Amino acid sequence: MMNNMIQLVKQLSTKLSPGIYTSSQQQSAANQLAHVREIQRQLKQHDVLDTPLMDLPFVVFDLETSGFNPDVGDSILSIGAIKMKGPTILEESTFYSTIQPKKQPSDEILALTGLTMDELEASPALADVLMSFYQFVGDATLVAHHASHEKRFMSHATWQTLRLTFQHRLVDTSFLTRVVAPNEELVTLDECCAFYQIETSNRHHAMSDAILAAKLWRENVQKADVMGFTSLRDVYVHLAKSK
Repeated sequence: MMNNMIQLVKQLSTKLSPGIYTSSQQQSAANQLAHVREIQRQLKQHDVLDTPLMDLPFVVFDLETSGFNPDVGDSILSIGAIKMKGPTILEESTFYSTIQPKKQPSDEILALTGLTMDELEASPALADVLMSFYQFVGDATLVAHHASHEKRFMSHATWQTLRLTFQHRLVDTSFLTRVVAPNEELVTLDECCAFYQIETSNRHHAMSDAILAAKLWRENVQKADVMGFTSLRDVYVHLAKSK
């Protein structure tokens, strides 16, 4: 087990600083990895299901990726995230990074996201960005729009780079949309934002889309509270009964 840990730290050191790694780089990688492991232990020690929605810390995030399937080589190109406390968006607490891809994304993806190869090639490695992101998130509950996409890529990337499983609770924005607007057919982020009259701009940029998803989540949390849903457990029970 210890030999595996040493080997992983060496691999991370190389990914974080390509070339010959130094003992200080190894130590830095080891400290970051230990921090992520500690965050995962904290996640197992408390259950957020009964924490009041109005007090619960959230991190709303978005990924831009080179495709839809990490198992066939598609990768994360950028991560954008913003912190919330209940329905309050903490505008000063944001995270954004592009990521150096293993292979060049298609011209269509570059055009859609507005990313450039110069920008991506100058970006940090995936392992570096993931560890920074997890330290930013801490033990907060994650939220994303169409969260299955984010979960698929985060699970794959976390295991491939850090040899850790994805442990965070991840909630889809539609989780509350189905409760507060049950008669509306709201699927895309644009449709949801239009319903709440949230102005959209700079779509398919990870930071911009994370902020839009946070505004959508804020509307849903506030409406859920007015309707008497005080916790995530209340919503889960309601959705289970309505099936």
